[in-house]
Amino acid sequence: MTTTAADTSTAAGRDSARPVYKVTFAGVIRSEWGKFWSVRSTWITLALAVVMVLAFGIIAAAVFTPGESRGNGPDVSEGAVGLATTGTTFAELALGVLGVMIAASEYTTGMIRATLSAVPTRLPVLWSKSLVLGSAILPLACATALGSFWVGGLVLKDTEMAQSISDPGVLRVLIGVGLYLTLVGVWGVALGSLLRSTAGGIAVLVSVLLIVPGLTGLLPSSIRDDVTPYLPNESGQAVTHLHQASDSLGPWAGLAVFAGWVALTLAGAAYRLAKTDA
Repeated sequence: MTTTAADTSTAAGRDSARPVYKVTFAGVIRSEWGKFWSVRSTWITLALAVVMVLAFGIIAAAVFTPGESRGNGPDVSEGAVGLATTGTTFAELALGVLGVMIAASEYTTGMIRATLSAVPTRLPVLWSKSLVLGSAILPLACATALGSFWVGGLVLKDTEMAQSISDPGVLRVLIGVGLYLTLVGVWGVALGSLLRSTAGGIAVLVSVLLIVPGLTGLLPSSIRDDVTPYLPNESGQAVTHLHQASDSLGPWAGLAVFAGWVALTLAGAAYRLAKTDA
């Protein structure tokens, strides 16, 4: 009896000596940051997005011929900044897919169970993934847009397309590209978390960004003009244009509408994460 009591006392002493680890939001962010940069696809996708913006912007500036009609090409009325941001549409797909992958891949591999065991409150995982991806994309996208504008400006400096970063609206467009691409990436995280499927998330992302805007052309003009400006792609890209069409939203109003789409999807993902099994 004495031996048993002594063993119990010793075990209790060892248990009380063990450090108690508290899960903090900063700790969850550090964990997600490490996971984010440890995957090779992160580096490849970010590099691909940078190359797309730079390559398409520089090529558009290099092949520009004064007085030539561009047809379906970049809008020459936007000037050098319009040519510099030609690759935004391609970069948004890469970054949106990256967002879907970093969220949905954990469900595909089953790693999400270990993640939620470490973070039983669950929701900090979603917020951390969004914050980590957004903080990686924003400075990179802004710097890439600025670099594309600078190189393109050297090519176009002796043409009517030449612009300075101090010209009205130019800096807003370059920063707007960074903000728009950041929101697309976060939206990808929300879709991946909501659908829990990499293929499903990518399919929805591509459909909404590329296919749905084209389908609105089948609607009667009275309905089309009321609906199109509020679509995710149309509203978000308003801030990436120097001039707005008469039937489109203003740059910041459009960005706010797109941010609303992102927030709505994040809310759905948060509800499913909190209420359903992984």
